[in-house]
Amino acid sequence: QVQLVESGGGLVQAGGSLILSCATSGRTFSTYAMGWFRQAPGKERTFVAAIWWSDGSTYYADSVKDRFTISRDNAKNTVYLQMNTLKPEDTAVYYCASRWHSGSLWIADEYDYWGQGTQVTVSL
Repeated sequence: QVQLVESGGGLVQAGGSLILSCATSGRTFSTYAMGWFRQAPGKERTFVAAIWWSDGSTYYADSVKDRFTISRDNAKNTVYLQMNTLKPEDTAVYYCASRWHSGSLWIADEYDYWGQGTQVTVSL
């Protein structure tokens, strides 16, 4: 089993920055990749970014490319999401997730474990 705990959400003005953290515990040595997803009110959960645990390769949704950066600290078993130039449309609950197998990293149903989510609100 793996436990994920997100932190770092909050209220920020458009154009500002936030960094989200996802601390993992439990059977983390089996992690293949980790991802960040977000869900706005009344909308489906959508992919934001993912990182391969072994070599740190990354993959982003087009909507956040060049603004968000996903990274990991293997020693701390923590994944980060640096979010810059935030826009009101980035407002959502952000979730981190982990998976033990390869596949389509942008598909939420393929992830094995999820955190509880952290709210990010971007105001005008």
